[in-house]
Amino acid sequence: MTAGMFERRIFHPSLSACAALGLAGILLAACEREDKTAQKQAQEQVTCETTSQTISQKIELPAGSFTMGAHPAYREEGPPRAVKVSAFDIDATEVTNAEFAKFVEATNYVTDAERPQAGFEQPGGVVFRPPTLENPSWWHFVAGANWRTPDGPESAPEDTIKTRPYEPVVQVSFNDARAYAAWAGRRLPSETQWEYAANAGADTQYVWGDERAPDGVEMANTWQGTFPIQNTQADGYAKRSPVGCFAANDFGLYDMIGNVWEWTDTVAAQTQVETVYTIKGGSFLCAPNFCRRYRAAARQAQEAGLPTSHIGFRTVSK
Repeated sequence: MTAGMFERRIFHPSLSACAALGLAGILLAACEREDKTAQKQAQEQVTCETTSQTISQKIELPAGSFTMGAHPAYREEGPPRAVKVSAFDIDATEVTNAEFAKFVEATNYVTDAERPQAGFEQPGGVVFRPPTLENPSWWHFVAGANWRTPDGPESAPEDTIKTRPYEPVVQVSFNDARAYAAWAGRRLPSETQWEYAANAGADTQYVWGDERAPDGVEMANTWQGTFPIQNTQADGYAKRSPVGCFAANDFGLYDMIGNVWEWTDTVAAQTQVETVYTIKGGSFLCAPNFCRRYRAAARQAQEAGLPTSHIGFRTVSK
């Protein structure tokens, strides 16, 4: 999930300090609210007006230049520098469960999460789960979690690709994303291409302006409240949303910010275990108090072979 996991360790930050400060009741109440809201959301029709119109669209982007690493909030994002980019086209949305299913059906592809995972010795993926006082961890390796059941085989029956075809596919490793792109005759974007596309000519802190939620309107699927104990879901979603539910940027691209992180083909580091690649865009777990990475310049490093419930991808032309 972050650069600190290069040795495939899942860090579990403790909430004991919060409990000691009298937040035990808040924590338990927040988790209970999230469970009830997630159950209610799972029963609702999860489509958006623009979803069917945007899936599979390719947006032609002109050659140009922009300031990469603008308005850095974290040291690794800067310094700001001028970069030139050649013309290319990019998917209007993140690749969806339905699109990935076509690839698997055509090729009989088996994802990394469906194979034994190094360090865990069984198939599965990493899943976010709200912490409790009994278990303060929020990242869990869940056996059997994969792109078909991204939150694990014991999650709600509604929480599968069959009932959520338009959500971005997750629990896909870098290798899985690259395999899909090759099958589609495309490739994964470089970090520079991705940031140019996400920025869409903006010179503001966020791609939509200088306010995170102008006039109280949430502009992307992120975390509202205090991560990881309270999510008000002011944006309407506890986890992933169908693609195209939030306004497009000035290039006509959806969900470049929030919803799920996206793989790029830019190497961030090389460890003794595996290659680490740069992911971009932030996710539904990014909050003002914890991960302010719902910006075009934001970047993190992710192990190539470790699938999670909050990382997906989109493709670009070769």
